[in-house]
This record gives sequence, C-alpha cells and structure tokens, in this order.
Amino acid sequence: MVILIVIAIVVILVVAYVTLYNGIVQKNNRCDNAWQTIDAQLQRRSDLIPNLVETVKGYAKHESGTLEAVTAARAAVSSATTPEAKMAASGELTNALGRLFAVAEAYPDLKANSNFQQLQSDLTDTENKISYARMSFNDCVLEYNNAIQTFPGNLVAGSKFRTRQGFEVADAAARQAPSVKF
Repeated sequence: MVILIVIAIVVILVVAYVTLYNGIVQKNNRCDNAWQTIDAQLQRRSDLIPNLVETVKGYAKHESGTLEAVTAARAAVSSATTPEAKMAASGELTNALGRLFAVAEAYPDLKANSNFQQLQSDLTDTENKISYARMSFNDCVLEYNNAIQTFPGNLVAGSKFRTRQGFEVADAAARQAPSVKF
C-alpha cells in the first residue's frame, strides 16, 4: 500500500512538473510570436517609408535634413539584430516620422496630394498596429515573466528560462503630460 501511495505521489509530481514546464514553454512561444507580429509591422512601416520620402522630396526639396533623418532611422531599424535594438531604433524612427509630418504641414500642396494622403493614412494605420502589437507583446512578456518568477514555476524554470524585457518608452519627454494653456 505504501508503494502505491509513493508511486501515486511521484506520478502526480511528474505530471505537475510537465504541465508547468509546458505552460512556460507555451508562454515563451507566445512572446516569440508577439515579437514576430511587431517585426512584421515594423517591416511594413519600413516598406512604406521610401514612397513617403520620395513624395515629400518632390514638394520639400530643401528639407533634406528631415528626409535624411527618416532614411537613417529606417536603416537603423532594418539593421538592428536584437529585439532591444529594434525597440530603440523603432522609437527613433517614430520621432523622425513625426518631424517629417510636421514638415508636411508647411506645404499645403503636399498635404493635398492624394498619394501623400494615402501613404500617411497607411503609415498611421501601421503605427496603430505597431502600438497594439507592442501592448500585446508586453502582455505576453508579463504573463511569461510571472510564470517563471512565481512559485512553483520558478522551480521548474530554473536557469533555463530567462526573464524577458517588454517595450518601454525610451524618450523621457514622451512620458510628460502635455502642457495646455489658453
């Protein structure tokens, strides 16, 4: 009878270990999938940018500094090899695109150009998708990190699973509430 109880306890412990381990692996894979979604949206944004830059060039030839900053930021995103580097480069690209759209405000003919409007709309849509994908990624990272850092998952995770880093706002100025004065 004692042997059966010991065998039952061992089986329960093995099943619990396997279940916890598989759950951690699934959460890790969800984080990878969420990152791939971000990466796909970053690629879409990167593909739209040359068309946007060329459209703006035709109207704002003397704004080369802004256009070069956008092109350089796009190249930085494309050449980044780690998620952390892509996160940082993506933030820089977002800032450069903001400056580009600010330049576009000074050119009424450009703002009225249907090609520019469509590209701007596509880019805005892509930025929204990137934002949503980042939130989804952060949710996956939170769930995964909780699974490997809380008991009993931390026993199963051991040193094989490492905590992951989610997206954070890199620009401290973006965290500040805007000042509105009348």
